[in-house]
Amino acid sequence: MGTADLPVPGLLWGEYPERHRSAAEPRGNSLSAGLRAVTDRVASLATRSRSHMLGQFATQRRSFRQLKETQFSAAARDLRLALQTEGLRDIHIASAFALASVACEHELQVRIFDTQVIAADIVLRNRLAEMVTGEGKTYALALAAAAAALAGIPVHVITANDYLVARDADLLRPVYALLGLTTGAAIQGQPESERRASYACDIAYCTAKELVFDYLRDGCVRNRDLLRERVDRLTGEPCAPLLLRGLCMALIDEADSILIDEARVPFILARAAGNEQETGYLSHSLDMARGLQSDIDFTLDAAASAVQLTAKGRRRIEESVQRLGPVWRNRMHREEAIGTALAALHLYRRDRQYLVRDGKVLIIDDTTGRIAPGRAWSRGLHQLIEIKEGLTPTAPQVTAAQITYQRFFPRYLRLGGLSGTLSESASELLAHYDLAVRRVPLRLPDRRRVLPARLFADRKALWGAVADRVVELAQVGRPVLVGTDSVADSEALSQHLKVRGIAHAVLNARNDSAEAEIVARAGRRAAVTVATNIAGRGTDIPLGAGVAELGGLHIISCQLNTARRIDRQLAGRCARQGDPGSCEKWLAADAPLFRAVLPHGVRRVLARSAAGLPSPIVSTLAASVQWLVERRHVCERRRLLERDRALDRRMSFGGPLE
Repeated sequence: MGTADLPVPGLLWGEYPERHRSAAEPRGNSLSAGLRAVTDRVASLATRSRSHMLGQFATQRRSFRQLKETQFSAAARDLRLALQTEGLRDIHIASAFALASVACEHELQVRIFDTQVIAADIVLRNRLAEMVTGEGKTYALALAAAAAALAGIPVHVITANDYLVARDADLLRPVYALLGLTTGAAIQGQPESERRASYACDIAYCTAKELVFDYLRDGCVRNRDLLRERVDRLTGEPCAPLLLRGLCMALIDEADSILIDEARVPFILARAAGNEQETGYLSHSLDMARGLQSDIDFTLDAAASAVQLTAKGRRRIEESVQRLGPVWRNRMHREEAIGTALAALHLYRRDRQYLVRDGKVLIIDDTTGRIAPGRAWSRGLHQLIEIKEGLTPTAPQVTAAQITYQRFFPRYLRLGGLSGTLSESASELLAHYDLAVRRVPLRLPDRRRVLPARLFADRKALWGAVADRVVELAQVGRPVLVGTDSVADSEALSQHLKVRGIAHAVLNARNDSAEAEIVARAGRRAAVTVATNIAGRGTDIPLGAGVAELGGLHIISCQLNTARRIDRQLAGRCARQGDPGSCEKWLAADAPLFRAVLPHGVRRVLARSAAGLPSPIVSTLAASVQWLVERRHVCERRRLLERDRALDRRMSFGGPLE
């Protein structure tokens, strides 16, 4: 790698570096992805060996450990000069990792292991590293970020939520400062001046959502007419300040969650444009939807969150609007509005897809289980749910700009990331983002025990059995973490535990602000924690005194997740870094995903025979349902990408593809 591989704002890359849009278009082609996999593997084998890099790292770390404070600062300045003049050469990368490693020892008393160095090297070279949960991904990303920032590249480190943004930035700020680097944290609700200052730092921590919206805001400000922009500069006309310094380099923590799970949702920068007439139209749509009958006037597809009107339903609607105003004469518009109203009534449920708090509808992210602040459903759905809940509807929004992750992240000139669960989506990640997946070996042997899976007739039977199991484990002192699908399920199980007199903590979207405190206690002796998948990422569960000797943390997964990867994430909460631990999956035949995918007759047979089904059949059944949903989601992401491309050609923000 040479200095041409160092994308920085300036004469070579421009004031707002980003990849040429036509070059950033995802491949979406399995043949080209396969060819890319072969060439990437050949290139990987052609680079210096892993052991050679680790040897260079170890040698340099021993040398840097001997330096006094003034000598260390001088070494950091010398390395920065070498990186910025000679580029990301192998010897300089190893030195940067070693220098950052010693800084972690000085400031945090944290020792960096070889596996973390391997992961840092992978992501620095525009790849994804699959690193098992608990192996130290935060510090691996810090090594890569430090190396890139020392080379002069503005780095965005992307984490799952604002809590982790603030936590990681505060934790690593002294490490980066010892290297002569500045650190910022861009979080929701910051004044614009503070956000701009955060992005101006050498290393900026942020969430993907905040980053995308800031990019869209910049896009609305930037002048696409380059000649006009140059004239403005020559005449001294002030240019509107931008938030970002371009898309130079991004390092993504929990990359599969962001690049895969959240890629089915377009990110829309909107502005209010509603009026009383439109609110009345939505309210009337909801009233008409309440008068329609399921399976007669409409059918539901819960897995696809879709409603289909029947011919009879269309006739009933047409008869109902005969005496209404001209706004109801357009058949396509009225059927779309009533279809959305039906979805609001029957597919979007309180305490599952959303919460109501302080008179507002708050969306629950179906991947993380957390509240998604600032997010709203489009096409009037959000307002319809507000009306359904008896709230004052917010003003409907119109789109000012939008983009998907599938089109945003390929615009970075350098891109890498980490996660514990990437292999299942490796082909899609390669096809859409040009990112190959490399596995990082475990530092210590895996001691996790996986117990047989069980199926119960319904959730009532499931919660009773889980409560009995928790009592059994708590009596011997083992901590237990139970994963549930939703806020409602976590609270239903909580009631069963209260009846049995079991002290426990509940972690869901209602109390996500207490996440760090609850998780910190979850590994203590006899601790019981009930959680949605909010507890799945970004936080560590340390084992209390004597817990390892009892067998470690035990996980009971009552989640039938939409992706098999998410099952691995929950199981990864136990048996970390060589600790003992165990996990088991217990499911109910009336789980939401079973109801969404399996016919009613099949579910009835399952409920009757649930108790007698052997573990392999239960596991195969769950995996088969998940596979079907995963395939559907792949198709949804592909369709969304195509719609986004088409919209980009029409919208003023995107302009024509170059």
